[in-house]
Amino acid sequence: MTGPYVLDLQEVDETRVSAVGGKGAHLGALSRIEGIRVPAGFCVTTDAFRRIMADAPSIGGLLDQLSHLDPDDREAVRTLSARIRQTVEGVAVPDDIAAAITRALARHGEQAAYAVRSSATAEDLPTASSAGQQDTYLNILGPAAVLRHISRCWASLFTERAVTYRRRNGIDHRTVHMAVVVQRMVLPHAAGILFTADPVTGDRKVATVDAGFGLGEALVSGLVNPDVFKVRDGEVVARTVAVKQRAVHALSSGGTREVAVDAARREEPALTDAQVVRLVRLGRRIEDRFGRPQDIEWCLADDDFQIVQSRPITTLFPVPEAVPGSDGPENRVYVSVGHQQMMTDPMKPLGLSMWQLTAMVPMHEAGGRLFVDITRRLASPTGRAGLLDVMGKGDPLVRDALETVLDRDGFVPSLPDPDPAPGRPPAGGAPAPVETDPAVVAELIERSRASVAALERDIRTKSGPALFDFLPKAFEEHKRVLGDPLNIQAIMAGMDATWWLNDKLQEWLGEKNAADTLTLSAPDNITSEMGLALLDVADVIRPHPEVVAFLRDVQDEDFLDKMATLPGGAAARDAVEAYLDLYGMRCVGEIDITRPRWRERPDTLVPVLLDNVRNFEPGAAARRFEEGRQRAREKEQDVLSRLRALPDGDRKADETKRMIDRVRAFIGYREYPKYSIVSRYFLYKQALLREAERLVETGVLPEKEDAFYLTYQEFEEAVRSQRVDSLLVRRRKDAFRSYQALTPPRVLTSDGEALTGAYRRDDAPPGALIGLPVSAGAVEGRARVVLDMADADLEAGDILVTAFTDPSWSPLFVAIAGLVTEVGGLMTHGAVIAREYGLPAVVGVERATRLIRDGQRIRVHGTDGYVEILP
Repeated sequence: MTGPYVLDLQEVDETRVSAVGGKGAHLGALSRIEGIRVPAGFCVTTDAFRRIMADAPSIGGLLDQLSHLDPDDREAVRTLSARIRQTVEGVAVPDDIAAAITRALARHGEQAAYAVRSSATAEDLPTASSAGQQDTYLNILGPAAVLRHISRCWASLFTERAVTYRRRNGIDHRTVHMAVVVQRMVLPHAAGILFTADPVTGDRKVATVDAGFGLGEALVSGLVNPDVFKVRDGEVVARTVAVKQRAVHALSSGGTREVAVDAARREEPALTDAQVVRLVRLGRRIEDRFGRPQDIEWCLADDDFQIVQSRPITTLFPVPEAVPGSDGPENRVYVSVGHQQMMTDPMKPLGLSMWQLTAMVPMHEAGGRLFVDITRRLASPTGRAGLLDVMGKGDPLVRDALETVLDRDGFVPSLPDPDPAPGRPPAGGAPAPVETDPAVVAELIERSRASVAALERDIRTKSGPALFDFLPKAFEEHKRVLGDPLNIQAIMAGMDATWWLNDKLQEWLGEKNAADTLTLSAPDNITSEMGLALLDVADVIRPHPEVVAFLRDVQDEDFLDKMATLPGGAAARDAVEAYLDLYGMRCVGEIDITRPRWRERPDTLVPVLLDNVRNFEPGAAARRFEEGRQRAREKEQDVLSRLRALPDGDRKADETKRMIDRVRAFIGYREYPKYSIVSRYFLYKQALLREAERLVETGVLPEKEDAFYLTYQEFEEAVRSQRVDSLLVRRRKDAFRSYQALTPPRVLTSDGEALTGAYRRDDAPPGALIGLPVSAGAVEGRARVVLDMADADLEAGDILVTAFTDPSWSPLFVAIAGLVTEVGGLMTHGAVIAREYGLPAVVGVERATRLIRDGQRIRVHGTDGYVEILP
């Protein structure tokens, strides 16, 4: 029986991660799978590492220093991590640990060659594959050399890359321990990596095999380009055979050496197709055992595959779980909700489930994001045409991705159009048009306000189980207001009029995106009013230098009462409070109910307020609105006079005038339903937080924010039962952290393929960044790359470059000259407000925040849809 410091691989599985680390646990589990060969060996447990750390002088103080370092201070991280490694390597291996290791070597063959490999407890876990952060040593001969390399593996827990990874992923250095795997060395003919899902596209039905001659180190280190095979349904469907000039081989004296491959073999495939298919079959068996796609390192010796490592592929975007009994084809196609809502960050479980409960269509969760299953509409010829038309107008990248899926034979079979529900238009059809009457919008706004007021009155009296008895009725009312046919007609009226004007005026006058100017300062746009209202707040603050100075040093959300004690501070506080009464329910990422609202964190608005104080003169809000209205009026007169000069001009002018009146009556209302949703959300949130506080008081939850990691249904059960699974909350926090590293696709299939779409255009200058034109005009200026609204520091004339802009970003729009985003469509909030303010804007520019550097000069072509980076 082995002692506590050594465990044979056959004795461990995934339940022993704390003892043998992620790699050791996976290898132990692999060795138990029928038909999978794993090189024999043992693990030196984390108990041995703890002994070493306890014996290491000054290690505690060095770890304290490490935990306070900025992970971006590479020089400091490099210096301190090197000191820690030197300290760990300097500790002599205690006699009892050395004896246990020597006995294990004797059992497995004392004179054999070994691979000595690190296995950290935070390594190769389902939510964090930290591949390549610690060290592996190959072809180690003799007990003394094995012991020496085990010490090096312990020290490698503190390599610069491992330390930086843990700091960036919120992992405490003291909670991670190092085990070491010691295995018999395999001397392979070929080696490489098998991905049981395509690591580029995410397709779970396509496996990818990278292969080269000799040891796998040549591939892992990038010394050679591998042969690449793609396998689908048991057949090699693509292969690329590389010219392999170098390989890494084991030396008889120990260690490895890079050697030249014989010229005659350089262009030979490292594996036959039959071997590739056999390897993938083994990979599928491993994937089934671990329940998720795997990144597998393999060796081929004597036509026998041996598996030397398997870890989850953590970069794949998860696939939504299939709903039993789903209507339509077996294959599914999902469209991202976040790209439509301009919020592609992950949402916490409470936020996801609340949006699902209040949404008008069923939504599916994957990777902390929501998706809509559109398979049935794509399968219907009529539904498909209407869906592609709407998607293409909003975001051409979504349409292109969907067309890519539809081009694949049989993935989405054609099915007959479903019968429409009573009172519903047929598939692909639109609701009947509403009369052009501004009173319609006034009535809808009043209905919404009355519904929100009733919710505020009724929810105030509900608590405990009674709250959860009440909320389903509130959600039904929520959906009734959104689904009101008049509401949908008004939204569609504004959008249809915009599209009509753009199409017809380009056809008749050759003018692109004419509606952009015609919709300037449209009435009843709650989101643009929100941006202008903050200019009015700045007008109250600007005359009081002590208030301005105070705001520059604000550090927390409890600043309003302190500000009121300063000269002019009471008026400034009242102005901010009045603003929060109207807009305090908003915040960045507001579709996630768990995000802190401006009312909860009013300091979020301080940087924008200070920018407004600095960049504008008094009365700017009214002036800007009136200037926009005047430009729209002049544009209308210009368009109509030019149309009347055309053949059949009076008819064209009359039709256009009707559409201009229509767009100005309805386009502003496009923003109001979202405001209504978010107003209701804040009331739900306040009630739910009161329940979370009660759960903290009764000891059910440690912190009220832990409730955010429960679904609505789990939260309700916690209130009714007064019990919460603390391990569930911890797992959800880990999962949420892992989701932050994922980029959601616009379109996702049930095979796991992530599609982002492409612009099929050749009308932009070489090197330009292509996007979707959503607000006409061209502007040149300094790019300000802003990932967090709270970090914005804008000057007049700056161009805002960011990932996405939901309505909460609109207060920044008053100070900028142009807008570039990675996500967006023609009718998403950022585009609507950019047009309202007359800002040239291009959205849907892939990787804009990485390709454009903060401070660079750029030119935004909002009419033609591209961005130039200037020298």
